[in-house]
Amino acid sequence: MPKTKPLISVVDDDESMREAVRGLMKSLGYTSEAFASAEEFLNSRQFPRTSCLIADVQMPGMTGLELHRHLVTSGTTIPTILITAYPDDNARDRALGDGVVCYLSKPFDESDLLACIRSSLNSRPDTRERS
Repeated sequence: MPKTKPLISVVDDDESMREAVRGLMKSLGYTSEAFASAEEFLNSRQFPRTSCLIADVQMPGMTGLELHRHLVTSGTTIPTILITAYPDDNARDRALGDGVVCYLSKPFDESDLLACIRSSLNSRPDTRERS
């Protein structure tokens, strides 16, 4: 039986960034879905299938960090990578302290994002990547 590819969900209110990251994920061989808001992601059929979440920190409504905290308090463990155009060391430290896997500043290097995704997927026993 073929192994299902991990689903990478991208949540960003900036359409160009959202689609660029989704396209990058697909070009790297991942299944990827994109959402314009945390609420849209949480209400989607892809939410329970998500192996790794990439979310923007600053979004209207629920922020990326609030989304991560919501998942943790609801008992849903999805490794989360936060991306931001407004780097802030205190916010970064809080996010990493809350269990976020990576905190990247835009523009970020593709190789940094890929390293974060691999780390995220390898932290989940059901989606370990084979080297």
